[in-house]
Amino acid sequence: MENRKFTVSSFLKAKKSNEKISMLTAYDYSMAKLLDEAGVDSLLVGDSLGMVILGYENTLQVTVDDIIHHCKAVSRGVKRSMVIGDMPFLSYHINVEESVRNAGRLVQEGGAHAVKLEGGREVIDKIKAIVNAQIPVIGHLGLTPQSVNILGGFKIQGKDEKQARKIIEDALMLQDAGVFAIVLECVPEMLAKIISEKLQIPTIGIGAGKHCDGQVLVTQDMLGMYTDFVPKFVKQYLNLCGSIKESTKKYIEEIKEGKFPANEHSFSIDDETLRKLY
Repeated sequence: MENRKFTVSSFLKAKKSNEKISMLTAYDYSMAKLLDEAGVDSLLVGDSLGMVILGYENTLQVTVDDIIHHCKAVSRGVKRSMVIGDMPFLSYHINVEESVRNAGRLVQEGGAHAVKLEGGREVIDKIKAIVNAQIPVIGHLGLTPQSVNILGGFKIQGKDEKQARKIIEDALMLQDAGVFAIVLECVPEMLAKIISEKLQIPTIGIGAGKHCDGQVLVTQDMLGMYTDFVPKFVKQYLNLCGSIKESTKKYIEEIKEGKFPANEHSFSIDDETLRKLY
């Protein structure tokens, strides 16, 4: 693992040298610091924070200010990982000027190194403008959670020929518009393979199989902390949910039994001072 900062150039270099890219979500300083020290290449301050941190039903209620708030915390915790700020619902849908302004806020106020936004040909003008403002952009195709109402739920995308061709075409259009990577979410594995082979920029898969140039997961899913819904594509490397509950039960039990705090967790005062207080 290199200690040098992971950058846009690192993404493109990894693609050329056939090295897989690792990405996880992060929303706070402590977790970001741990993931960065573990060597993850990039950290996405995703609008998934709406569900796993704020308890919303989906991502649609997340605001630019929410993302900035969490970007600030994450950017303080990293030394090597690239921090990517998600552009939330309605932050790039109204007009080009507002899209650039919001992307700029994620970088200027939040400390993000790049931004990610969902969509294909319909957001090309926004992507070009953001890139022209010297802000690196990652695209996002396939299942785009901000379009959940249009898509009719969280469903696999690109299973029929027409839909698959559109995703391929959109990927090429995003590349031409200047994105330096594309997230492919919930698309058939072999479609992701075709797209990855056609592109000169890396693909980052989430539920898109092993042929992508990198992978991303929601950290709370990966660590078994978020149990409201566990997608098929998630591999839980740990069951922190169980560990946290057991530790909390032990804490409560020791408080009630008078075992915590013990002497080693308490501070003393000299006897002479104590006598004066009595």
